[in-house]
Amino acid sequence: MRLEPQEEPGTRGWAGRVVDRWRSSLRLRVSTTTVLVGVAALILLGAVVTVTIRDGLFEARRDEILADATARTRSAQQSFDAAIANTAPQVQELAYDLVAGSRAGGGGVVGSMLLRSPEESAQVLINDAVLPERLLDGAVLTEEMRTAVAAGGQHWQSISLPLSTGGGPGIIVGSEVTLPVAGTHELYTVYTLAPEEDTLTLVIQVLSAGAVVLLIFLGAMTWFIAQRVLGPVRQAARTAERLADGLLDERLDVHGRDELATLGRTFNEMAESLQDQIERMAELSRLQQRFVSDVSHELRTPLTTIRMASEVLHANRDSFDPAVRRSAELLQTQLDRFEQMLADLLEISRFDAGAALLDVEERDLQDVVAHAVEMAAPLAERTGSRITVTGPGRPCTADMDPRRVDRIVRNLLVNAIEHGEGRPIDIAVGVNEVAVAVVVRDHGAGMTTEAAGHVFDRFWRADPARARTTGGTGLGLSISLEDARLHGGTLEAWGRPDEGAAFRLTLPRRAGLVISSSPLPLHPGEAPVAPADDDAGPTSVPDLENLGGR
Repeated sequence: MRLEPQEEPGTRGWAGRVVDRWRSSLRLRVSTTTVLVGVAALILLGAVVTVTIRDGLFEARRDEILADATARTRSAQQSFDAAIANTAPQVQELAYDLVAGSRAGGGGVVGSMLLRSPEESAQVLINDAVLPERLLDGAVLTEEMRTAVAAGGQHWQSISLPLSTGGGPGIIVGSEVTLPVAGTHELYTVYTLAPEEDTLTLVIQVLSAGAVVLLIFLGAMTWFIAQRVLGPVRQAARTAERLADGLLDERLDVHGRDELATLGRTFNEMAESLQDQIERMAELSRLQQRFVSDVSHELRTPLTTIRMASEVLHANRDSFDPAVRRSAELLQTQLDRFEQMLADLLEISRFDAGAALLDVEERDLQDVVAHAVEMAAPLAERTGSRITVTGPGRPCTADMDPRRVDRIVRNLLVNAIEHGEGRPIDIAVGVNEVAVAVVVRDHGAGMTTEAAGHVFDRFWRADPARARTTGGTGLGLSISLEDARLHGGTLEAWGRPDEGAAFRLTLPRRAGLVISSSPLPLHPGEAPVAPADDDAGPTSVPDLENLGGR
């Protein structure tokens, strides 16, 4: 097995902190970006300025050197023409005097050379005069330069001076002169550009120092401006968080009349408007909840009277003619439904008011499911649905309110019977280390994904034209969802048209446990989850797709 190189924890932590800081601080990003752009701009500007100054200094110095070299060549030729030397030693001495005196004239001259021209055929020969001798280095006087001078005229070339002459850049200028009896020779004068190089170095140092100061100033100003601009934005974000937490009285401190002050005033106006609307909606919600609760309570007294009269009529219905007898039976049925609706409305009002409480005890979920199945058996028998219950083969105990869990299971079972179209209904109970679950699956008409997302809404129907044959109130699943949440559990729905629907209730086995997964799959395509504890014994997780022969 190949081992990948591991990053040092300290390095990874440091890099992670830098990345987090970069992502979370707009001020840091703005300041850093501004400084980097400033650095790039200053580098570009410095390069342009440096090149311009360098070229200006070089061209000015070159023109001076060429003018000086022309004057020196003219003066040397005049000296040679006026000389009365007619022997080789005399001409040699004249050449040495010329080369030696070239440095005395100043002008940045570091050396001079007087060399016999390659094309000269005079019989009198003299030694080449070079001062200092190291100037004969091929890097100072090149063959191209000698060829150009031999062709006639004045020529120059940029060179790099040897260290013996001080080093640095320089210029060599050459032209032809005619010596008495010795013929044509090449006169080369070497000039240094060290003063210009020193001037350019000073300019670069001044520009660099100025750039550093400017960058520090630019970074500080950017940081300060970002602080002034983003400070109110951060305050607005903190205020918005407090508003989201329910602290509706939070407002921004507004100072001045600039754009940020306008933003602050607009934010405060928006907060005031939201506070007013939320308070009005909350008050309306409280009035609505109180209205539902009061109406539900107030209706109980007349409902009791009507119930007593209805029971008298229903008990004596055999003595009535058929039409009156049918009316008495309908009255009894609708009174049962009305009474159930009042009970559901009262329960919903308790959830809305936060007054619902759990009466917790340790119970086996299989016992609760068995009781719910027993209560729904007559209804299933009337519709022709066969109920099958599958358990894990071991206890499924959990801390629960048996009444509320029994109500959840009965609501799911009645809902499955109502929409199961007489087909089998499968109930599966499962358990793992942290949770217990029950899945109720029918094989009826099913429902769409959109319907599954609204099935727990109050009074919602997938088909508004569908009659409630079993007398449902439209609040059963909503109450079941609230009961599940009160336990810290979940209630989920799944369905497909013509494939049926499934509801899964998952409850924690102990209060405070976090449910990361359910012991049972919700739909046929979901993989079942095995129990986490190894000593829990065999667990049979049913295949919901194959239950009931479908």
